[in-house]
Parts: sequence; C-alpha cells; structure tokens
Amino acid sequence: MRLTQRLILYTILIATLIVLVVGVSVERRVTDRLRTDDRFAAVETEALLRSVRTDIGLAAIVAFIVGLGAAVVLSRSIAQPIQELRDVARSLADGDMSRRPKLLGTGEVGDLSEALRSLAEQSTSRMDALRAEEALLVALTESLNEGVVAVDARQRVVRINETARRILRLREPVPFPADYLPRDRTMRDALSAVLRGQEAMPSEVRVDDRTLSLTARPLPNGGAILALYDLTPFRRLEAVRRDFVANVSHELRTPLTVITGFVETLADDDLPVDLRRQFLGMTAANVRRMQRIVDDLLDLSRIESGGWLPNPAELDLRALTAEIASPLRDQAIAKGVDLDVCIPADLRTAYADPTAARQILSNLTENALRHTSTGSVTLFAEAKPEGVWLGVRDSGTGIPEEHLPRIFERFYRADPGRSREAGGTGLGLAIVRHLAEAHGGRVRAQSAVGSGTTISALFPYAPAEEAIG
Repeated sequence: MRLTQRLILYTILIATLIVLVVGVSVERRVTDRLRTDDRFAAVETEALLRSVRTDIGLAAIVAFIVGLGAAVVLSRSIAQPIQELRDVARSLADGDMSRRPKLLGTGEVGDLSEALRSLAEQSTSRMDALRAEEALLVALTESLNEGVVAVDARQRVVRINETARRILRLREPVPFPADYLPRDRTMRDALSAVLRGQEAMPSEVRVDDRTLSLTARPLPNGGAILALYDLTPFRRLEAVRRDFVANVSHELRTPLTVITGFVETLADDDLPVDLRRQFLGMTAANVRRMQRIVDDLLDLSRIESGGWLPNPAELDLRALTAEIASPLRDQAIAKGVDLDVCIPADLRTAYADPTAARQILSNLTENALRHTSTGSVTLFAEAKPEGVWLGVRDSGTGIPEEHLPRIFERFYRADPGRSREAGGTGLGLAIVRHLAEAHGGRVRAQSAVGSGTTISALFPYAPAEEAIG
C-alpha cells in the first residue's frame, strides 16, 4: 500500500473514532440529564435525542469530509517529494548520473534530498574517475608490443589487447572461456599453476608458426595475467645470421683451400717455371675472387644498414649503357656473344643515382655474360607509367621457375657449382635489389630454361617539384 493511501486510511480511522467517541459521550450525557429532569415528557425526550443524533451525524459527515480533504492534501505534500526522491534513486542505481533531486526546503525530506544530491555528485565524480582510469588502462595495454591476457578466477578471459588477439588469432568478444586460448601444453600448465597461486617461470611457447615468450603472474583476488611477446622476427634474424655466417664461411673457404694448396705446391723448389706461373695465376684469381666477395659484402652491409643513401639525378641512358658495355665487349667477343644496347628513341634519361645505376647494370651484364655461351646479351630500358625499367636480357641457359623468387637473396644460387666456376660471388643480385629499393623501386626477373633470362630494376620518375626545379 502506498504512503498516500496509508495516510488517508489512517486519517479516516482516527476521524471516525473521534466522532464515535464524541457522539456516544454527548448522547449519554444528554440522555442522563433528561431522565433526571421531570419537566420533560417521554415524547419530548425521544424527539430531543433524535435531534441530537441528527446533529451529531451531520457534524460527523462534515468532519469526515473535511478530514478526508485535509488527509489528501497532506499526503500529497509528503508523498510527492518522496516519490520524486525514489525515482531519482532508481535512475542513479540504473547508471543515469545526470538526474538530480530538487531542493525540497527544510525538514527531514529536505535533508534527504540534499543527501541524495550529494550522493549523486560523488557517484558521478567517482564514475568519471573510473572511466578515465579505464581509458588510461586500455590505452596503455593497447600501446604495448606485448600481448596481454587477463583471466579471472572462473577461468574466463576478461581482458585482451589487440596485440594478443593478433598473436593468438582470437576474435571472440570478452568475456569468453579460457579454453579458447591455444592448446599449447606449456601455456596451459603455466595458466593452471598461476590460477592455483603458484609461480610460473618465464618460458617460450610455439603457437602456429610463431615463437612467443610467455610470462604468467597471479592476480591478487584470483585469476592470472599472461604476457606474450612475439620472438618470431628475432628467431628469424638469428636464422638469417647463422645462414649468412655459414654461407660466407663456405664462399671464403673454397678460394682459401685453393690458395693454400697452391702455396704449398709453390714451396717446392723443383717446380717447373711454367707450372709455377700457372699456379701463381690461379692463386691470384682466387685472391681477386675473395676480394670481390669482401667488397660486395661491404657494399651490401653499407646499403642495408642505411649508411648509403641514393642521390638521384637525371642520367643520360645512352651514355650510361655505353659506359657499361664498352669494357665488356672484349669478353663478349671472346665468348662469341653479341653485346647489344636497346634504348627507345624517345627515352633519353632516367632518374637515378649514377653510381647505383652503373653498379646495377654492371652486375646484371656480368651475370648475363657468365651464363651465356652463345647468342646475345642486351642492355635495355623501357618507359612505363610507374618509372623507367633498366635491365639486361640474355639468351643463356635460363633459370628454373622454382628458383626465380629467391635469386635476389644473398648467396642463393640456382646452380651453385656452375656459378662458382663462373666466378660469381652470389651477392650481385642482392645488391641490385637493395639499390633499386633504396630508390623506391623494385626488381623483377623473367626466365625459362633454355630460353634466357631478363632481369630489370625500376627507377621511379623524378618528383614533380624536382622536375620543375
């Protein structure tokens, strides 16, 4: 029953009781007085009593109506502020912190409204502080290069940052069961140990094709935090470094072995002069080969480390190709190979670093001559919407299709034995790729076994402001 209804009911009951008590008392007193007074006859006594009862009834009705009206007015003046305070309290409980109670004057209801207003303001301030702290926490976790996963005591993932989602390949909205995490034994054991309140040592786990560093820590009120750091790039770099050291060692060991053998043979005083000269020549050739390997390694290291930056300028393509082809013509004639240059009449210049362009064309031309025994080697240039392609086309042995994606890697050889016999270092195409990419371009290779090979590098056009200048 509502407060208004209770007030009206209580008022009616009290008014009725008062009227009854007063009516009964008045009637009793009048009746006793009339009976003791002999001057009134019985008929007159009855008439007077009926008149008194009628007056009392009318008075009771008037009193009831007046009391009822007063009760309604009084109940409304008390119940309406309380109902308003109730609605405000419900809104606050539902999370609507914008509502405030009206100031209801003095008294208990006024004090209640003031207390509720103060409570709402304090709750709003605390909610704002919690939201700011939550936003800061989210920003911190999302800015980490580590994946962060929070698991509560009921083994539900209640928080996970985007890095962890990417590493673990999870897209489920939180919260979700911890069973959705990868079923790696090391990760599961670490999570179980931490949830039991035990310590878990940092370890490495393997998830799909990634190597992750795992750190697990317990939460104060139960649950666990998993921190995951992707070690895959570092492990890949370590593998590249190991392969690089092994390849360099292998490339240098071959000429060193040859030089050592010839030096030991040359120590013999009875060695004929012609053999001595032959061995000295072969020793010098292997020394030059080692020197080329070292020079190429230094060039490649300087380019990859950012120690060299291109200084592009407008290059005369005909002058550039003539400069590259001229010293190699004797070698081409000796092998019976035609060394040609093909530059379109309307293409005169390219935008590239002069030293880089010379090294690219020189490396490509020398490679083509090594692997071409008959036919031709052609230096060419092509103008395309993205820039100018400079390259070399030969009619040599060609490269099997499965090797094409990897020929620009360091020390990669489609035919290792033949490449070493031809005198290559295995670094020329890697240098070509890095020089082209330093200009913002790229390289491409097209080949078929027995039909020759075409390798070219793209040099983008000059920026508009530089072209105008």
